[in-house]
Amino acid sequence: MKRALLAGLAAAACLLSGSVLAQDASPAAAAPGCPATASDLPLEALFGTWEARFEGLPGVARVQLAKHPDYAGVRGTITRGGGDTPPGVAQLAGDVDEDGNLSLDESSDGRAISGVWLGQLEAASCGKEFKGIWRNAADESTHPFVLTKTRDDTGR
Repeated sequence: MKRALLAGLAAAACLLSGSVLAQDASPAAAAPGCPATASDLPLEALFGTWEARFEGLPGVARVQLAKHPDYAGVRGTITRGGGDTPPGVAQLAGDVDEDGNLSLDESSDGRAISGVWLGQLEAASCGKEFKGIWRNAADESTHPFVLTKTRDDTGR
């Protein structure tokens, strides 16, 4: 009888560990107290300094975002280049859209849109990372991007 009980407990432990492993393989969920989507983020969480990496494009860009003076969104800049290439600065403006996506328009001349960003908050990042697609308006090419917060306005 004890052997049957021990065998049953061992089988249950194996099933439980298998379900834990299956959970570990699923996409990361938001940590307790962290936003699950960008809709759950306060606007102020977008303010600060970010690093942007674009698949297929060299280097790391620096993004600075602050409160937009005219509407409930953000405005800022992206600085690309460095090293052998002179840095180029473009303007950014956007917000979190009704679907919970970070949506940014980029303009290299301050008038026409030169790029469009659409990204989703990575739930496990606790509001510090977005992944999405950046579209270059000049040639319609698209590049996956990762936007990672490096510093907020309080210096963290």
